[in-house]
Amino acid sequence: MTVLLSLFIAAAAAVQEPEPASLVVEPSELTLRVGQSAKLAATVKDSEGNVLDRRVLFLPLYGQYWNLEERTWGFNLFRVRPDGTVSASRPGSYKIMVRVPKDPDASGLEDEAFLQQEIPLTVMRPPVERIELVDPPERFYEGTIVRLSTRVTDTIGDLRTDLIPRFESSAPDIARIDSMGYLHAVRPGSVVVSATAETKTASLEIQVADNPVAELVIESSAARARTGDVLHFTARLTDGSGRQLEDVPVVFSFHARTDPLAVGGPSSGLIDQKGRFVADLPGEYTIVATSGSHVDMQTVTIEPRNVRRKVELVGHGRVSDRATSDLWVWQGADGRDYAITGTHSASGHAYIWDVSDPSRLEIIDTVRVDARTVNDVKISEDGRIAVISREGASNRRNGIVILDVSEPSVGVRILSRYDDELTGGVHNVYIYDNHVYALSAGQRYDVISIEDPKNPHRVGKFELPNPDRSIHDVVVHDGIAYSANWNDGVVVVDVGGGGRGGSPRNPVMLGNFPFPTGWNHAVYPYRSRSTGKFYIFAGDEAARTGRFSPEPEMGSGTPGYEGESARWRGWIHILAWEDGQEPELVARYEVPEAGSHNIWVEDDVMYVAFYNGGLRVVDVSGELLGNLYRQQREIAHFLPFDPQGFVPNSPQVWGAQPHKGVIFFSDYNSGLWAVRLAEPKQGHTATEP
Repeated sequence: MTVLLSLFIAAAAAVQEPEPASLVVEPSELTLRVGQSAKLAATVKDSEGNVLDRRVLFLPLYGQYWNLEERTWGFNLFRVRPDGTVSASRPGSYKIMVRVPKDPDASGLEDEAFLQQEIPLTVMRPPVERIELVDPPERFYEGTIVRLSTRVTDTIGDLRTDLIPRFESSAPDIARIDSMGYLHAVRPGSVVVSATAETKTASLEIQVADNPVAELVIESSAARARTGDVLHFTARLTDGSGRQLEDVPVVFSFHARTDPLAVGGPSSGLIDQKGRFVADLPGEYTIVATSGSHVDMQTVTIEPRNVRRKVELVGHGRVSDRATSDLWVWQGADGRDYAITGTHSASGHAYIWDVSDPSRLEIIDTVRVDARTVNDVKISEDGRIAVISREGASNRRNGIVILDVSEPSVGVRILSRYDDELTGGVHNVYIYDNHVYALSAGQRYDVISIEDPKNPHRVGKFELPNPDRSIHDVVVHDGIAYSANWNDGVVVVDVGGGGRGGSPRNPVMLGNFPFPTGWNHAVYPYRSRSTGKFYIFAGDEAARTGRFSPEPEMGSGTPGYEGESARWRGWIHILAWEDGQEPELVARYEVPEAGSHNIWVEDDVMYVAFYNGGLRVVDVSGELLGNLYRQQREIAHFLPFDPQGFVPNSPQVWGAQPHKGVIFFSDYNSGLWAVRLAEPKQGHTATEP
């Protein structure tokens, strides 16, 4: 018996696969251009040089793991697929980690490995295909200065904002041009100016004419304003006979007398060459208009904006055993007020709250679905239907779940589930006119009819044509869908209200505004109550640091809960975008020490979650221009510290929504909160310095 047992053990040892001893990856480094792909090959050997059939992981050391279905890494930067195929999306220097894991089911950097090797990756931009001089003036006049604008496009059709062309003049004594493209017309005559980017050149022959200006007078839309208010300055040019001249260029500038010790001082503001001026600080500002040898000035007084108000804590519904995601607050069919919140990186819970008394936020029902994360929650316009998103389902059939919330106090019922072609995970949803716009695997949104909520069905879909397309958020307003598309920026689509024949069954793209940062994460369309101007508020999400990751499919895949709060970057970009006009990036709101998440705008007030920067309430009344943060437009902010939170005393505000005079917001680490702005003191517009 002993001999047989020994033989059995020896035989088992003989067939046991030896441990990996070496890992060879070819090529040992990669250099790609944006849009190119290449494949890494890994060979695993034992100590005797025999090739082993072992699973190999290809993972980025810098990037975001974003597509659970395809297990595609490197969102927005580069992608590494399970077979070792690397595709380059954005220029930069990166590293790929190639690992032989000990656990055959391992999937990330946090798992133990027998061997690993770093492969350097350099991603270069494609070569320049074309350079153009954009809308140059028809005439140039002696003594004036004009900046020549260029458009540089590479071989894959992307605009090259990183390049500064080289400018030259054939006759600098007639017109000289500096390194930034400012052309100084010296004297009458003919000259050829050119702009070169890499190997491509654009040229323009111009004629410098005599300057006909006899007088320049500057006029202002107002003599007094507050910080953040936009003033319009007009320069009126006339010739010797008093005839007004329309095409002679004018250069605007300003100088200021402000408190030199003020934050942002001693001079802070902006004036563009359309004559739009905004000041960040109180004081006296002199606007200067120059055209050749003619100069005029106008001085205006800027007063403090005085919109600060104190925040009063009304109520807190603590969630301390798991992370909280999005929220939605609504008035139910029974007249009471309710909220729904999701959960993140947990067990698929969504909570229904009674918030009729904001000082007592109570969970009255819980819905649990097969998911790791219920990232997004939305309520229909009539307050009777809820849709929640699913990610990380055990069977990988994610999709959405449709709920009956017509009687929350009695109980919430699951009406149906929809997961057809939504297996890659639904990160965000939006309900509009009995249709759900559901993100699919971070690449498109599907349009799902819930006219019969028990029998949902797809009627349409929209995705950008480029292979590296990506999407994070979608909002529908007046029959137009606005989406946040990371590298591709804001995309606007007619789904019934854009006048281009679009519908839920036939979405028609109206336009897009790409962001050079590639961080476009959230979007909110809004028509100003005070001016009638239409704006799109587009939020970044970028550059997290610290050990905590609120979205574990990004980064290492494992949140680090050791009391270290994450720090984020990114801000709110504000686009002026009227139908039929080119979009214009006019303003921004940023919190220097934090990064933005979800946005809500109502009654000329923006409510924005700034993660570790807390809840921010911002005055967005009037015309918007420049940096709203520096213009003292912030009404209030609130940091929700909770010593008993999921991560104690670590604010990570996710989303905010005003409802009946109360601001409700969700915090990743501490649940649902309700706050209220204190009323200003009588006779004052501000209660807090």
